[in-house]
Amino acid sequence: MTLFFRQVGDSGPAIVILHGIFGSSDNWLTISKVIASRGYRVFLVDQRNHGQSPRADEHNYPSMAADLREFLTDHQLDKPILVGHSMGGKVVMQYAMLQPDTYQKLVIVDIAPKYYPVHHADLVRGMKAIDLMRIKSRSEADAVLSQYEPILTVRQFLLKNLYRTEQGEFAWRLNLPVIERELDVVGQELTNQRIVTDPTLFIRGSESHYVLDKDIPTIKSIFPNVQIETIEGAGHWVQAEKPAEFVEVLMKFIA
Repeated sequence: MTLFFRQVGDSGPAIVILHGIFGSSDNWLTISKVIASRGYRVFLVDQRNHGQSPRADEHNYPSMAADLREFLTDHQLDKPILVGHSMGGKVVMQYAMLQPDTYQKLVIVDIAPKYYPVHHADLVRGMKAIDLMRIKSRSEADAVLSQYEPILTVRQFLLKNLYRTEQGEFAWRLNLPVIERELDVVGQELTNQRIVTDPTLFIRGSESHYVLDKDIPTIKSIFPNVQIETIEGAGHWVQAEKPAEFVEVLMKFIA
């Protein structure tokens, strides 16, 4: 599968960043410009069924890891640094387990290699409740979505996936039917697990419940060469909530 991507920076070591569920490459544009200014080429990838990448009926971690392998091969990226947030972090972990010796370092942002119960169902229902043929503006879409999600920043994040077609109609850049069907798969524990000894950084937010202290022994058993950093005051979207702190932790590790 040929994935859509954005590149920031023309020279230096390659860093490939994978977004989380409901996200896209442009969520990382601001951060990537800062990283690129420090001498790196940053590749921001839209994963399958997200953004401007192709849609597919299959949406699981082995298939998304295979997409990543194809992307690295197509762009001749030899041992890049791989960064993944949430669902993207699980893709990076799965890839590392399946494709050793094809990357330099791993950075996993606020996700653990464990099973997570379905907890995004209300968000999908809210997006599906928006009648794309009738709404005239994003504010109308937000009014509908607010009945399912009270937090404005979360709604704004989701509504970034809403765009107008050439015909002027609203449409989603997400493959909502497949994502809704595979929500449980997105939360599943990784398959084909093996010990990954390459340098790995886990970054978590102090206010997030995705990576708990009790998860650390499991993380260390799979990634024995691991460093775990907690960014104070950040929730699940660490890079968006505390961008300066996030970049400093990231740069210190990859340098």
